[in-house]
Amino acid sequence: MRRTIVRRTAVAASAVSLALLVGACGSSDKPAAEASSEGKEKGKESASAGKVLSKAELDKLMLVESDLKDHKVTNASEADLASVKAATTDKAECKPLLDAMTLQSGGKPAATAVRKIMAMPPKPAEDASPEEKAKAGLSALGGTITSDVLGSYEGKGAQEALAKLSAAGKACTGGFTMIVGSDKTKISKVAPATFSGGDEAVAFTLTLDADGSSGTTHVVASRKGSTLATFFAMSLAGKADQPKAVVDAQLGKLG
Repeated sequence: MRRTIVRRTAVAASAVSLALLVGACGSSDKPAAEASSEGKEKGKESASAGKVLSKAELDKLMLVESDLKDHKVTNASEADLASVKAATTDKAECKPLLDAMTLQSGGKPAATAVRKIMAMPPKPAEDASPEEKAKAGLSALGGTITSDVLGSYEGKGAQEALAKLSAAGKACTGGFTMIVGSDKTKISKVAPATFSGGDEAVAFTLTLDADGSSGTTHVVASRKGSTLATFFAMSLAGKADQPKAVVDAQLGKLG
């Protein structure tokens, strides 16, 4: 029993380290601003046309809380974006997967926009017991956290970035290690997953290993014209769900 608790704690600790790296939603994060209806339409028309979008245009296409029920959407801070630059991997061929896990759009995007999205459980009733409120709080901590990254590319950059991510998933089935300073997060397995959407898409389930116990994270990427949407989902509880609702909502905004 004690060993099981230790293993679960190790997985949770690894998940927390990963969450801190990618900037899990916190109380100090700024909520993503709602785009005006005019801005939404202009952004959608641009995405459908397949043109290379600017950061301002990508921002108009990003998800906001009115797009997703029971989710908190926040902007990625400069600190978030700076912290991921320190991340490396022990296997060069796995770098595209590392990029997908750390708020980055693979290859050489002309512009990017990033949001952090946390699934929120229903709030307990006002007359809920202390135990029910405590349970709701724990449920919130275990909600799936998803990074949503849009990248706009020139030429065939989006296709090439997606192809490299697909190749990395096949080359790294045996896993790899994410390294940030003295901290190491072991990914023991990368397995293909099912997802379809956009012009083309790839998806993988990654197994997080810590002291003999494991957790589950997900990478999903989908291209729409010259724009690539990349998602990484994890949970502080150790096992995340593939963020299908988030991905579908984002692809819907791309047109």
